[in-house]
Amino acid sequence: MTIRVLVVDDQYLIRAGIVGLLRAADGMTVVGEAADGTEAVTEAARSRPDVVLADTADPPPRILMLTTFDLDEYVYRALRAGASGFVLKDTGPQRLLAAVTAVAGGDTLFAPSVTRRLVEAFTRAPAPDGPAARRPEIDQLTARETEVLRLTGTGRSNAEIAERLFISEATVKTHLNRTMAKLDLNSRAQAVVLAYESGLVAPGRPLTPDTPD
Repeated sequence: MTIRVLVVDDQYLIRAGIVGLLRAADGMTVVGEAADGTEAVTEAARSRPDVVLADTADPPPRILMLTTFDLDEYVYRALRAGASGFVLKDTGPQRLLAAVTAVAGGDTLFAPSVTRRLVEAFTRAPAPDGPAARRPEIDQLTARETEVLRLTGTGRSNAEIAERLFISEATVKTHLNRTMAKLDLNSRAQAVVLAYESGLVAPGRPLTPDTPD
């Protein structure tokens, strides 16, 4: 029996090396290659492999929820599941296109009514008497990664974080990507939730660009 393998890796040289190794092995054949998850799905449907050999670091697609309902329960469940955005079906075409662009760029975007309620929920919540219990997984972050996560939790964009920390926007993205990988997070929205749950950002203490953290 010949084992049919689909190889998925975004680095061409790595992928080519693996393909060469598999093709040289007895009892194996490479039925397809893909550079990312999207290509992999298409290629898998076409080639019907027995095994998909994939790079675990391949970033998952970002999810923009489109719904008729903006109930808090749906919003929180979407956030915890890793959604990067939440827009309503009555959203205008320009706003919808902007939401898709923002989410594709790694930002988090919610319908104005949803954003307003989320902010109100956090600012109404009583500030804890003492420091919030620090989640143990936060301890594996470097000081800079922790600071980037905290600022992400305040709602700042990558550009705003870069300006505040006097580093490049690319460096901010690198720190955030490493943080999300270490903490097994799938979206910026999940990072924001974790920043609150871990006590890096305190509920009941709204922040503005002019307010010191």
